[in-house]
Amino acid sequence: MMIAAISKSINPKRHTVGICWTLRTLPRQVLQEAPDLDYYVMHEYESVTPALVQSLSSASSLSTIDGVAYRENGEIKVNRDAHPTTDWDTIPLPRFDLIPSLKPYQINTPHGKPFVIMYTSKGCPYSCTFCTVRRTSYKKRSAESILNELRYLKKSFGVRTVSFFDETFTIDRKRTMALCEAIKQENLHIRWYCNTRVELVDRILLSKMREAGCSGIAYGIESGSQRILDDVEKGNTVEEAENAIRWTKQAGIKAYCSFIVGLPGESWETVEETLRFIVRTRPTGAQFNVAVPYPGTPMYDLAVKKGWVGPSLDWRQLRQDTASMQTDSLTLSDLEEARRMAYRALYFNPRWILNNIFWVLRHPEDFYLGVRYFMKAMNNYVVHGMRHAH
Repeated sequence: MMIAAISKSINPKRHTVGICWTLRTLPRQVLQEAPDLDYYVMHEYESVTPALVQSLSSASSLSTIDGVAYRENGEIKVNRDAHPTTDWDTIPLPRFDLIPSLKPYQINTPHGKPFVIMYTSKGCPYSCTFCTVRRTSYKKRSAESILNELRYLKKSFGVRTVSFFDETFTIDRKRTMALCEAIKQENLHIRWYCNTRVELVDRILLSKMREAGCSGIAYGIESGSQRILDDVEKGNTVEEAENAIRWTKQAGIKAYCSFIVGLPGESWETVEETLRFIVRTRPTGAQFNVAVPYPGTPMYDLAVKKGWVGPSLDWRQLRQDTASMQTDSLTLSDLEEARRMAYRALYFNPRWILNNIFWVLRHPEDFYLGVRYFMKAMNNYVVHGMRHAH
């Protein structure tokens, strides 16, 4: 929004377009509170954005462009929802040639450059009640389409590290196996990271992923309490989470795990279950968030119904490091303390520290990354108290 304001100050006639999936259920409010934004693309960017650009270029009516909200004669118009692009193989490669260099980009810490983010699928059919992408249609690219982009990035930019940003990368096991085999056969020598669910990996798949250059997997663990997982319709078990972390580390892949404190039903008892899970499994790295009642999610509706959030909840203040929703048992300050307890349970666990030291000794290519990660973690905890940091 700051960039939009700068653009308008230079040339008021220039179009400003914004996207935000999280606020797609609040298009009128977004435009009301963002006076320098002309157009809001709510979702399905792959099909809506080209149609919007074409319409603006030809000065034609926007009334037929699904999935966009805009201003017209001082009035906010919200068009009907857009249909998703179903065949992702028809989408051309991004215009990487318009980027002078990939040098400015990095993954978390300046390591493994040149680095790039890729999407190989979109959507998640699972039902987690706290998630903004729950039950969204799953669209995927073929293994050959992905490989073509990797070849281009390797040849044109010498890319060394790729982060596959899909919500659930291994949801199609057959595609994942085919891609891993192709990357290995072509000797691309690319290190890559991905996100997935704990029940969608196994020892054989993880071994293939490691052979193809997979260096780290991020899992959404959320809680060490089965009751909490069931209440939010997570769809997997604590045992499956433990297995995934153990198998991932045994395969030589780093296991990064995210947790959420303050989900519906959270109490000091369930917090303790999560702390014991952390101590027991010792993931390579972890991120601990407080539950955020995002508009449009079932958890938001429940929070309003139960009075866990105030009537003046401001979506601009929703942050994953600051509690905005209490539970029946825990206050906002309780939840922020529980988050700090979780970080202490990991960061000051001697076995976790030793595990990571031994990891670096076995994988010297991760020495620089490990040192930077540890220094950043200590700075975030000691200096910033984990405020606005992970």
